[in-house]
Amino acid sequence: MTGLVVRLAPAKLNLTLAVVGRRPDGFHDLHSVFVPLTLADRLSLAAGGRADTLHVDGPDTGPLDDNLVLRGIAAARAAVGAGPGRPATPALAARLEKRIPVAAGLGGGSSDGAAALDGALEAWGARELVDDDRRLAAAAALGSDVPFFLAGGAALIEGRGERVQPLRGLTSGEVGVVLVTPRVAVRTPDVYGLFAGAAGAAAAAGGAGDPSIRQSSEHLAQELRAGLDASGLIARAGVLAAANDLRRIAEFIVPELIGFRRALMRVTGRPIAMTGSGPTCFALYPSHADAESAASSIRTAVADGTVPSPGAGPPGVIVTTIPATNRENAS
Repeated sequence: MTGLVVRLAPAKLNLTLAVVGRRPDGFHDLHSVFVPLTLADRLSLAAGGRADTLHVDGPDTGPLDDNLVLRGIAAARAAVGAGPGRPATPALAARLEKRIPVAAGLGGGSSDGAAALDGALEAWGARELVDDDRRLAAAAALGSDVPFFLAGGAALIEGRGERVQPLRGLTSGEVGVVLVTPRVAVRTPDVYGLFAGAAGAAAAAGGAGDPSIRQSSEHLAQELRAGLDASGLIARAGVLAAANDLRRIAEFIVPELIGFRRALMRVTGRPIAMTGSGPTCFALYPSHADAESAASSIRTAVADGTVPSPGAGPPGVIVTTIPATNRENAS
């Protein structure tokens, strides 16, 4: 048993999100390009107590019942197993410092679960005993987005999230990102349910989305497989802003998101995309400093009403970056 184990659990962006079709199990098949952000939660794990425990700090902790940290530890324990030659898996005390907004399309809960799974294996000295396939299966059982966070960089996500193909990612530089999260609830199951139903959109017939979005997603995956510099990604921001099959469904559920996104476009002069099933919107910038300047303008526009505030209170505005990944050997 090692001492204190610390993991950063990064947020993610869906740069693209194409719904390919509906599976027999009720989930949807996706073609989506994910990138991690430098915005991250911080998870600490240490041995202690008779049962696993979790303490969460932060401005937006979310319901403890929805937190995947304890489930991630339990999944790691199950993957290790018990018996001769297997290390002990004593109870762990977990402390989570939340910085990623919850239920925002940023994958914070899934990232926390992945960090707990991986961190618990290290805490017990058992990482070498659990091969990649078992780790991936344990992650997929926790949630659709969890396997991505074991990849450690940009990736193409397929299936319902269990198929992760690492991409080379950004070859140089970093991209500044402004995240704007309105205080409205957009439940992912509701978005997918409406997408699959007649009340969704005409493009949703048959369970598949807009073919042009699938094409955009495939093209970006190909480019990031070969490697793309920061300026190249920013140049594609206009295409990315339209490359999410779930955006219109989220806006159907919460119509105020339409005016919100358009106001952000007017204030920033930038294409505004939505990550995942929303409601977080984002814009890309050449540097962290440029993103900070834009965030200041957005906060001013929120304060004077130029940008509306859907929901109960003003939206959260966070500045972060997409770091260079540059995996030389990504497939």
